[in-house]
Amino acid sequence: MALEIVGIDTYLVQVGRRNLCFVKVRTNEDVYGIGEAYSVGPDLATAATIDDFAGWLVGMDPLDIEGIWQKLYIGSRFPGGSVVNSAISGIDHALWDLKGRVLNTPVYQLMGGKCRQRIQVYQNPGGRTPQETADNALALKEKYGFTAFKTNPLPPDVHEIAWPKALRLIDEKMALLRDALGEEIEIGLDPHAKILEPAKAIQLCETVAPYVPMFVEEALRPEHVEAMAEVRAKSPVPIATGEMLYTKWEFRDLLRVRGADIIQPDVCCCGGLTELKKISALAESEYVTVAPHNPMGPVATAVNAQFAATAPNFLILEYHVDTESPRRDLIEEPYEMVDGFLVLPDKPGLGIELNEDYYEDHPYKPWKRGTPLKPDGAIAYI
Repeated sequence: MALEIVGIDTYLVQVGRRNLCFVKVRTNEDVYGIGEAYSVGPDLATAATIDDFAGWLVGMDPLDIEGIWQKLYIGSRFPGGSVVNSAISGIDHALWDLKGRVLNTPVYQLMGGKCRQRIQVYQNPGGRTPQETADNALALKEKYGFTAFKTNPLPPDVHEIAWPKALRLIDEKMALLRDALGEEIEIGLDPHAKILEPAKAIQLCETVAPYVPMFVEEALRPEHVEAMAEVRAKSPVPIATGEMLYTKWEFRDLLRVRGADIIQPDVCCCGGLTELKKISALAESEYVTVAPHNPMGPVATAVNAQFAATAPNFLILEYHVDTESPRRDLIEEPYEMVDGFLVLPDKPGLGIELNEDYYEDHPYKPWKRGTPLKPDGAIAYI
């Protein structure tokens, strides 16, 4: 009997302040695959979309990954957007994992094989003050061997102070971090798209340039790629963006105007592993590197690591430590990290298993991302 899809399960698991959405594609034989969709906020909508897509796929051969991707994307009345692309992404991951299990080989072998043996990662150390950020980073470096970090360069009250003062505080924070971490540690910067004017974004980049940051991420919101290209053309530091862009077509528009030095697609909402590989190839042809956005769970980390092993222009991966609870409890065995690098397992598929017993005690809870406001109640652009 031919291998067929018989159903898709979704698991919304509350972790921290948000949910994680895991996916399992089941077949008529004793084989399945797992994936992860993005937690976009209306998470019940993402789960409902996956459930609806399941009806489209029952009876199909799960090994026909490209055909299934096209069916889901082109078959949607208005393809694109966070919910549809997140649903497609989670299903796509599961199909790659399933195919690896069927063929008894890691996903990276299915995608052309490795061009690196380990995957460099970075983490945001948090911290309410610059000194606390530095202390947290040094503690993470000592415990896990991190060689790179990312932080928000903007002061927490940036919407309540004058821009010249903000620039001075940014300079002071960067001076403290570089002095504390030394020249052997990379420092990425993420102002979280809170700047509206290109001129101010350029001023930010000029202010941090003496401290040689790895990149400035989302100096502007991503909708206006020509404005991002203006910032990149005048910035003395690398510009990164892409977590809110979907599919190769949106990244093509960004790359066409030379709007970034580094792109940051999210494998859980850009269209999955199938699409991420194509986006990466487009970027490679433009001499642009890839540093995937990865704030989600350990399944997303596994998918990204499998991709990173195969991508010549991969730079670094965002990461949250998966070896400590509660994240440690989400899967049976997370990837190992040694000296700031993830180690690829040689197991079939993604090389991980969901810990479904944990999920029943941590059910879905609604959440939403807040909109920053100025003291006068206006939207907080600077």
